[in-house]
Amino acid sequence: MKTAFLKKSLLAVLSASLFTLGSLSVLAQETPFIYGDALPDAPSLAARGPYGVGVQTLQLVNPDQIDMLNLSETNPEARYDRPLTVEVWYPALIPADTAELTTYESQLGRADAGNVEPFTFSGRALRDAAPDAAGAPYPLVIVSHGFPGSRFMMTYLTENLASKGYVVAAIDHTESTFADVSNFFSTLLNRALDQNFVLNEIATLSAGDSFLNGLVDAENTAIIGYSMGGYGALNAAGAGYNSVLQGFLPVIEPRMAGNADYEASLDERIKAIVVFAPWGGDLSAFGLPGVGFWDAEAFAGITVPSLWISGELDDVAGHAAIVGMFDNAINSERYLLTYENALHNVAPNPPPAVVRDFADYERYSEPAWDEARLNNINQHFVTAFLAQYLRGEDSSDYLQPAVENANDGVVSLDDTGTPTADHTYWAGFRPRTATGMSLRFVAAE
Repeated sequence: MKTAFLKKSLLAVLSASLFTLGSLSVLAQETPFIYGDALPDAPSLAARGPYGVGVQTLQLVNPDQIDMLNLSETNPEARYDRPLTVEVWYPALIPADTAELTTYESQLGRADAGNVEPFTFSGRALRDAAPDAAGAPYPLVIVSHGFPGSRFMMTYLTENLASKGYVVAAIDHTESTFADVSNFFSTLLNRALDQNFVLNEIATLSAGDSFLNGLVDAENTAIIGYSMGGYGALNAAGAGYNSVLQGFLPVIEPRMAGNADYEASLDERIKAIVVFAPWGGDLSAFGLPGVGFWDAEAFAGITVPSLWISGELDDVAGHAAIVGMFDNAINSERYLLTYENALHNVAPNPPPAVVRDFADYERYSEPAWDEARLNNINQHFVTAFLAQYLRGEDSSDYLQPAVENANDGVVSLDDTGTPTADHTYWAGFRPRTATGMSLRFVAAE
């Protein structure tokens, strides 16, 4: 009797479990995990905001630019009209009967290796949705990818920020994407130029008849740059290049420190920058250890607030070089978030599910971190930083924790869950989730 009873009970439990798993499976199919969705251990500010998100693609042209692909001694005046594809995410009205979903197409491989292959992934936005102007105008955020890269490398962040009331414009930097990567000197020349041009174009569109009409507060702009995008953002914000770069690239002279035209070109609409693993401070890979494309004093030209995000073991941009640049940005109110045991890929989406080989996987992966977890933490801190410096909200509890090293934080709560005087745990993080990071704040001199 006992055996029969146990068998019957076990079958009942198993059937219930299978039903539950089946229900969860159906639910998962209906609401798939998408890059940027908040994990259960996500810090509080990673959650999406109150706005629906729309997305549209712009095709822009910057006329009469230096053509690095055709510049030569016999053709020293080579010029071209430089095309730029820009993806724009914005607060939008999502109809009640419409899923807030879209499909993005990017590439694996790289053009200069002759192995480009498209792939698609899902996003939580609605293509061509009507703008939600209720809270307009919204601050502008310009996003600039690494080398090579894509305007879709950081959709976890672009969608998230749009849901919080920002217009976000991510650039496909021509001659620097997976699909068209070519002469690296084009990237060195054009990053800051592209960022400034897109700012101007978005401002013009907001004043015109496009879907952006009245939607953008371009006077209140931040630039977010990853790797080479960070290289450009630093220059756009006031760090002029040096003679080392000019030796490689003579046409960079108008973007050099001390050049009056460069200093006059700095755009006062740029109110803050976020630089993930900014490249250019250490040329060891070129046989020039301890040498970079800026002199130390150049970083004093950055006067806007800055958030720097780096992997402790970054062997591409060099963590020590990033810390040195951070330390020298003495006129910027600044923050340095460091991920322990992380390499260079602290900014992108997780590796694509369809990745075919290690080279493609390695462009996105962090061996010691779960990339979706990194994404949530980035969302949290970028949200706090932009709220502080583009919206004027007080985010100091999040940006200036009681202890610099998260591992040193202490959870101390009373019976009602209210922090006591001994509580030093990072704000917004659940107990046992703020580990492996440090956050350093330095006021401007």
